[in-house]
Order: sequence, then C-alpha cells, then structure tokens
Amino acid sequence: MIKHINDFLAGLPMTIVGGVFLVMSFVFPRTGIVLPIDPAWVTVIICGIPLLYLAVWRLIYNKGISKISSALLISIAMMAAIAIGDLFAAGEVAFIMEIGAILEDMTTNRAKKGLKKLISLTPTQGRRIADDNSGQEEMIPADQIRQNDILRILPGETVPVDGIIIQGETSIDQSIMTGESLPVDKGIGENVFCGTINRFGSIDIRATKVGEDSSLQKLIRMVQDAENKQAPMQRIADKCASWLVPVAMMIAIITGFATQDIVRAVTVLVVFCPCALVLATPTAIMAAIGQATKHGVIIKSGETLEKMGKVNTIAFDKTGTLTYGKLEVSDIISFDKNISEGELLTLTASAEAKSEHPLGKAIVAYAKEKGMALKDSDSFQMQSGKGICAEVSGRKLYLGNEKYILQCGIMIPSNVENVLEKLRIQGKASIIVADNNSCFGILALSDVLRQEAREMVLKLSDMNTDTVLLTGDNKKTAAYFATQAGITKVKADLLPEEKVQSISEIQEQGDKICMIGDGVNDAPALKIADVGVAMGSMGSDIAVEAADIALMSDDISKIPYLKRLSNATVATIKLSIILSMCINFIAVTCSVLGVLNPTTGALVHNAGFCFVVLIAALLYDRKFD
Repeated sequence: MIKHINDFLAGLPMTIVGGVFLVMSFVFPRTGIVLPIDPAWVTVIICGIPLLYLAVWRLIYNKGISKISSALLISIAMMAAIAIGDLFAAGEVAFIMEIGAILEDMTTNRAKKGLKKLISLTPTQGRRIADDNSGQEEMIPADQIRQNDILRILPGETVPVDGIIIQGETSIDQSIMTGESLPVDKGIGENVFCGTINRFGSIDIRATKVGEDSSLQKLIRMVQDAENKQAPMQRIADKCASWLVPVAMMIAIITGFATQDIVRAVTVLVVFCPCALVLATPTAIMAAIGQATKHGVIIKSGETLEKMGKVNTIAFDKTGTLTYGKLEVSDIISFDKNISEGELLTLTASAEAKSEHPLGKAIVAYAKEKGMALKDSDSFQMQSGKGICAEVSGRKLYLGNEKYILQCGIMIPSNVENVLEKLRIQGKASIIVADNNSCFGILALSDVLRQEAREMVLKLSDMNTDTVLLTGDNKKTAAYFATQAGITKVKADLLPEEKVQSISEIQEQGDKICMIGDGVNDAPALKIADVGVAMGSMGSDIAVEAADIALMSDDISKIPYLKRLSNATVATIKLSIILSMCINFIAVTCSVLGVLNPTTGALVHNAGFCFVVLIAALLYDRKFD
C-alpha cells in the first residue's frame, strides 16, 4: 500500500515537479512575484504525504523500536514548519527525503528471474519401460514416474529423475550439478542425477529419487531458501532513530521553553532532520556502482557493496571461473621414435573423426585448427564410455582409457602407466593410442587456467583476504589447479548442497565470504554467500541472476578492484555519516542560539546534503587499479 501511494504521488516525475514548485517558493517572493497560494504547498503534498503516511503506518504496525523512524522525525519537523507558516522549510525537508528514497530504490532493485529459469530446466517427461517383460516403451509425464520404475534414456535426452544405471554405458554431462567441464563416463551400478544430459549411448536406469526428492528439485529449493535469507538493506538513519527522535524533540522543547521562542524550537527540528545521514549510503553507492559499470562490473544492489567491503574470504569455483571451461589438447606424447607428435595427432584425429564423444570431438577440432589433413577411417566401432577402434591407412588403431585397452588384449607398459599417473595428478583426461602390438602414444586434454588467476590471488592475499577453491571436480584435478593459482585451501568432489554447506561452515566461523562461480550448480552457493559474483559473459543465466555481482568480461582480475572499490565505498559512507552528524550538531547549536531560522536552517540543512553528495560523487572517478 505504501509503495503504491509513493509511486503515485512521488515517483521521479512528480518529485521533479515538487522540486520546481519548491524553487518557485524560494525565488518568487524575492523577485516581487506574489501568488495566492505558496507553491511549496505542492511540494508538501507530493513529497510530504507519502512520508507522513509511512511514519503513521510504522507507528501502527511496526513493533518495538522500529516504530520510531527518520520518517517520523521529518514528518514532525514538516508539520511544525507548516504550523509557524514556513512552508519552504516544510517542503524542503520532504523533497530531500524523497530524493533519497528514489536514489536508494535505484540502487537496491534486483532482478528475480533466476529461479524461474532454474525451474524451467525441470524435465517434463520420461521414457518408461513396461514391467511385463515386453520391453515396450511409453513416454509419460515426469510427475508420473515412481520410485523403482525402469526408464530408458537415449543420447541427447535429459535424465528425468535420479537413478542408478542397470544397463548400458554412456557419458553424462552433469555440469548442472557439479560444474565439471568433462562429461563423466557412467556404467552399470553408477548414479545419474535429474536434469543432467545423456551425451552418448543408450542407458536403462532404475528410478531412486523422484519428484521433490530429486537432486534438481533440491537445487531449486536451495535457491529459494537462500533467496529468503537475503535481508533488505536497513537505512542507517532508521537504526539511529531510536535516539535521534527523542533527542531532537527534547532539545526543541527545552529550547522553546528556555528562549520562549517557538521559531527556534521549529528550527531545531528542521536542521535535526537526518536527510544527509540517510543519503550518505545511497549516494555513495550510486557513485560506486557507476564506477564499477565503467569497468564492466555489474553490481545489482547497494547492500552488496557494503557487504563486499566486509568480506575476508573469497571462494572460487574452478571450471569457467579459475579456468576457461574449454577442453584443449594439452599433451601429445609419442612412445615410438618413428612416430612424431604431428603424425600421432593426425592418426588419432583421423580415427576419432566419426566419434560423437566430447573428447574425440575436441581432438578432431584441435587437429583441424592446426591444419592437419585427416585420413579416411574404416571399420569404425565404439564402445560407450570406454573407447573406439578404427582402421586408418590400413592400420588398426585402438583409442580409449586403460580399461578399454586392456580389454582389447593390449598390455600397458610401466612407462606408459607412469605417464598416465602424472597426467591424472595434473587433472588431465588421457586417451591411449595403441595398435595390435603395443601402446605407442597418449593424447591428454585439459581445461586451461586463466592467465590472470595467480596474480589475482596474490593481490587478494596482499589485502589480507583468504581464498578457497570449492569444486565438483575430483581431488587431484582440484589440487593441481589450486596449486597453479596459488590457492592453498581446497574442497573437491562437492555437489551443490555440499558447496552450500562449506560456505555455511565458513560463515559460522565468523568470516564474511564471497563466492565466485559461473554454472547453474553454483546458484545456491552464490545465493547463500554474503556476496555472490558470477562470470557474466560465459556463465549461465541462472548463475548471473542468482549472484549479486556479474563480471561481464569474465575477467577475474577485476576481483581485487572490486574489493578495493567496496572498501572505499564503506569508508566513504562512514566519513559522510560522521560529517553529516557534525554538520547537524553545529546547525542545532546555531538554531538554539537563534543564529538560524527555519528557512536559513533548511538551506544549511540542504548544504549539508549537497556536501555529502559531493563526497560520494568523488568515488566515480577515483582510480583503484
């Protein structure tokens, strides 16, 4: 109700109208223009009525100390100024407060579309196999799937419920749950999660968790719960109102009785209005948000800047955050002195040319990028999740993991095993290349650490800010990339709820934490953290919507800049509050002594407001590099 009245009477256009009439009230009497009604009445009606309504509403409906707010003190001052006939002073304090409300609204409105997009990922149907041994398939709505139902999932389809594989092998893209850049090979007895995508091979699963119990639904509920934990920014002036209102009233009453001058008493109320105090926060935040926007950092709320200034721990996701999130061939290792690295790449890419597996596609793309001329392959066969065999130039090749190579009856020498273990420690995925006689090569693929990652972590360390890696990747991969980036604290093999739990544990220790991520699986962690930062360019829409801040250029070197900007914003807010209180103290003293009247007091009051805005505006062009 309050919002609707405020929107109608004192939206930005109407506030501008109120300001025009306030200027007219000040200028016309000094130029000899006389109007039947003081123009300041328009300002009082437009800007003052919503303020008065808010003060009365809080008195009636709020409990405890929140009944007494800055709106109440300003309403009292406005009515007192009207009572003694100083309409300009009444309109001025109401107008300045309305400007403050508009500024704060502009900095705290946040997009709420992320949850809807997450819900849209929920599978709508599944392919159920009849339990009458006929093997007949039927497409049914996902909400009709029951625990222990047998479901068939074809390549490219989304897994409709959590389940366990009972037949078939495949590769599952489960980045929605873990953020892993590599599809995970799955076989009989392994779990699959609702909302993940079957990239290759047909599998049959037995449903284990359906409906609200599925992993995806839990993910959605976590985002909802985290959203509910985000409290709105509380006005600093309202926190102080418990003593500002009674102190102002007491000083005004004492002044009135001691001097027998009601004008001095009203002047005290006018200059005591905490307009500059209220505006200290939103004006500084507006300037800081403008500064950040110039650097490609989108900050969604003023509260975020305040919180970021208090952050002492920053947690990173790995894939797409510390790394580029793109598979590349990192190593080409030949064990045959007669086969060069280029020849090994050509043979491997030629054999993989007909493969649909993500690793095979990455190798083919890399070879084409290098300008390699691929050869035709014959007798192509694939075993889902393990490897392929094909003839290239009359030579039968076997490409795959260790299990597949051994299955083909080919021994893996100890020197090859040593290389494979070294590559595993480095977090790389390996494809062994063999023929009927021996293993003669390995191609390894890896995500790539961002060039700026290590320097960024070092700068954060210099600012006494701890860093931690929270990732769904395996421990060896996580440890390798953490070492490369200079991060010493690592938690790996984390599902979304475990990331949330890790962040909660850090918060329980009294630390303020910022989470940086890019995937759907990061959304709950981004929400539950004190501050969430998403990689805006390549990150998922859901992560961007769930976060408080988006890095539109995916440049994580902006994180130290963001921390310095936030620290400066908090310092500026504190300085503005101290200065506004000092100006108020001096103005109240002058009011008691009769140096100021309501009109001049309102002007001094306005000057204090302008001074606070000027200090805040300096943030916009300050250098933080």
